[in-house]
Amino acid sequence: MIPQRYSGPPTSGNGGWVSGILAMHTPLPTVASAVTARLQQPPPLERELVLDEGRTPGEATTLLDGDTVVATAVAAPPLREEVPDPVSTAVAREAESRGVRAQDHPFPTCYGCGPANPDGLQIRSGAVDPAGADSRYAATWTPRDASLPEVWAALDCPGGKAAGFPSPPMVLGTMTAQLFTPPVVGEEHVVVSWPRGADGRKRYAGSALFTADGQLLARAEQTWITIGRERAEG
Repeated sequence: MIPQRYSGPPTSGNGGWVSGILAMHTPLPTVASAVTARLQQPPPLERELVLDEGRTPGEATTLLDGDTVVATAVAAPPLREEVPDPVSTAVAREAESRGVRAQDHPFPTCYGCGPANPDGLQIRSGAVDPAGADSRYAATWTPRDASLPEVWAALDCPGGKAAGFPSPPMVLGTMTAQLFTPPVVGEEHVVVSWPRGADGRKRYAGSALFTADGQLLARAEQTWITIGRERAEG
């Protein structure tokens, strides 16, 4: 059951957090493997679901709502695309001043970035360079726990911001993530994200989690799907 506090849009689960739950139960052929999660339906909140775990490396883990497949996750090759350089915590905090304002946020209770979710991560990614010469976005994050769902959630919304959220509104379609080292609870970290192109309704982005001194802890690549304003408000 996905509790209401882990929502993304108001009536469905946060894509990164839900994907992280699946990743936690997905068998990996090697410790260096990544996991690809695909959301096929909006994950319902406060309803009993079935998590069908993969049993051998390469076998998918599936989240089911009755007979309906909500999401799947499967081991993937390590991500190879170069990660942009990190930024300092000071630069990240300054970028947060250009994050999405509460009045402009279509999902204000989102677990990852919603300003109106007191239990959420409240990661407020903003452009590193307001003039646009630098395509990176950045924010700080101080973990309350170092679980895989929390890390996936922290990598999720910053990618959406780099992909163009909230104009237009969009939801996570697929996410491939790789964790190298867990973050340290109670210490300030930096999340950097960047755009990776677009194709019709699809927007592509990457994100990475760093320590304050620039050590890469985790990374992700996402496909985002743009949605209509009516669905965003629903």
